[in-house]
Amino acid sequence: MAEQLPFEGLKVADFSWVAVGPITSKYLGDHGATVVRVETEGRPDILRVAGPFKDGVPGPNRSHFYGDFNSSKVGLSLDLKNPAGLDIACRLIEWADVYFESFTPGTMDALGMGYEKARSLNPSILMVSTCLMGQTGAARSLAGYGFHAGAIAGYYDITGWPDLPPDGPWTAYTDVVSPRFISALVMAALDHRRRTGQGQHIDAAQMEMGVQFLAPQIIDYNASGKIVSRNGNRSDVAAPQGAYPCAGDDQWCAIAVDTEQQWEDLRLTMGDPAWAGDDRFKSVEDRLSNHDEIDGHIGQWTMDKTAQEVMELLQSHGVPSGVVQRSSDLLQDPQLAHCNLYRYMDHPEMGNIPYTGHQFRIQGYDSGPRSPAPLLGQHNEYVLKDLLGMTDEDMIEAVIAGAIA
Repeated sequence: MAEQLPFEGLKVADFSWVAVGPITSKYLGDHGATVVRVETEGRPDILRVAGPFKDGVPGPNRSHFYGDFNSSKVGLSLDLKNPAGLDIACRLIEWADVYFESFTPGTMDALGMGYEKARSLNPSILMVSTCLMGQTGAARSLAGYGFHAGAIAGYYDITGWPDLPPDGPWTAYTDVVSPRFISALVMAALDHRRRTGQGQHIDAAQMEMGVQFLAPQIIDYNASGKIVSRNGNRSDVAAPQGAYPCAGDDQWCAIAVDTEQQWEDLRLTMGDPAWAGDDRFKSVEDRLSNHDEIDGHIGQWTMDKTAQEVMELLQSHGVPSGVVQRSSDLLQDPQLAHCNLYRYMDHPEMGNIPYTGHQFRIQGYDSGPRSPAPLLGQHNEYVLKDLLGMTDEDMIEAVIAGAIA
């Protein structure tokens, strides 16, 4: 019997771009939904021109960045500013269960594809609008990316070293945390529709979704007036914590002592050196005050050992630690290989390349991904003919009118 997938039969029209919308629709596609990724040749997703590129050769169909966010989808190229293109877009909304867009508020209304129009075409449609600051309010028109939302949400001020300017977490942070919220929202909205027959317009603001992860810092300020700021790799309440140099070129191991027992275990692992018994390091408050000196001593102990050796030695004594890995390490990580996180699939232009799977496994089916990311407009005929029911004559007229672009 064929494998039954959780979202099999769910139809998704994805007009979003870059990360939040595409990552969320990828989740649905990887788990069985039919996802139509809509772009236009004149204004394709900007990730198509963002590296890394296969073999270092740029091209709109050669970006691993775009590819990893768009597995398990079919591609349709459509000019939404062309009347015939808009007509096809409306037919796609009629077909869909879920409709994603991620443009500045008002853009889809101006195109004739806003929620009221979508609801008139498909009363039970679930429309997801995800932008930087939300669909309403004084800041609604602020355009940007997850880098900007990450700064506004408070991540940049708390990331980096105290004697340097704000650094910010790597990548457009809210772009990669928001899809987790939206996926749950979509599933809740689908269940609501199943029970009531009603559609939804989900207003998903990246900034608001990002703030959720800073709740402890916000509560701390509200309760005590304390403003958390940059402290590098350190903790405000435990020590020592940091990344320590190991043998080899730019190799490091992270160590995070959280309790007095772990401090004693660290001392034992290092051979209980005389310096560790100094009264200046006796309590956590003492260690926080003399963190630089402790770091120097620990670094002397780690520097002639490999990062793997340091991690294994410390972990065997109950001290939290981990090798600082790079992307090249992660692609070959034995645990990730055991979990089958990376899935190799044949892309029409890039060949056999790895795609990232999911961080969980559900018994009874393979969570995907199911197919490589589409070429720009790769599935035009399939979408127009097989999904939307257009005839050959309809498609020829659409091409002549410039709708397919």
